[in-house]
Amino acid sequence: MPFGAPAPEPAHTRDHETITVKTRIVTWTRRNMPTREQMERNRWIRPFAHRVLRSELWRFTRRSVPRGVALGMLVGIIIPFAQILFAALLSFTVRANVPVAALTTFVTNPFTTPLLWVLAYRVGSWLLHVDAMTVVAPVNTAIERTELQDALQWLTGATLVTAFGLVIIAVIASVVSYFVTSVVWRSWVARKRKARVVRALNRAMGE
Repeated sequence: MPFGAPAPEPAHTRDHETITVKTRIVTWTRRNMPTREQMERNRWIRPFAHRVLRSELWRFTRRSVPRGVALGMLVGIIIPFAQILFAALLSFTVRANVPVAALTTFVTNPFTTPLLWVLAYRVGSWLLHVDAMTVVAPVNTAIERTELQDALQWLTGATLVTAFGLVIIAVIASVVSYFVTSVVWRSWVARKRKARVVRALNRAMGE
C-alpha cells in the first residue's frame, strides 16, 4: 500500500453498515405500512371495508405488488391530501396490494414535494408551450373548452401549469415503477427458489 494512502475499509464494517441500512428500511416500512386492523377502524374506509379488506388485496403477489406501487405513485404525486385513504379506496378497482399502495404514497413528503412541484412546473410549462406551437394545440384547446383546468387544479391543489406537469410525471412514474417492481419481484422470487434448491441439495448430500 503506498505511503499516505488511506487504509481499506474493513469488510465487516461495510457489512455492518449494509445491515444497519436494511434494518432501518424494514423498521420504517413496518411503522408506516397500514394493517388491516387500522384500515378497519378508519371511519372513512369502514363503508367500503367489504371491498378494501378483501383478502386478495392484502396478499403479496407478483401482480398485486407492482400494481400497488404504480397506484401509490399515481396517488402520491397527484393528490396532495388523504393519500393513504385514496390509495386504499382505489386499490380494489385495479386489484392492487393495499398496504403497498398506501406505503408508496410516501414518495411525496416535506422533503420531496418542493422539488417535485418545481419539476412539474417546468415540465408542464414546456409541454403546454410545445402544444401551443402545433396547428391543432389539442391540450390547450381541451383546457379552454372543457372543465379540465378546474379539474386538474382541484385534484392537485396547484396552478394549471404545475397541475398538468404533476399529472404527466405521475403517469410516467407509475408506468416505470410498475415494470421496475415487476422485474425486481421476479428476480427476488427466483433467488428465493434457488436458495431453497441449494438448501435441499445440501441436506440431501448431508444425509
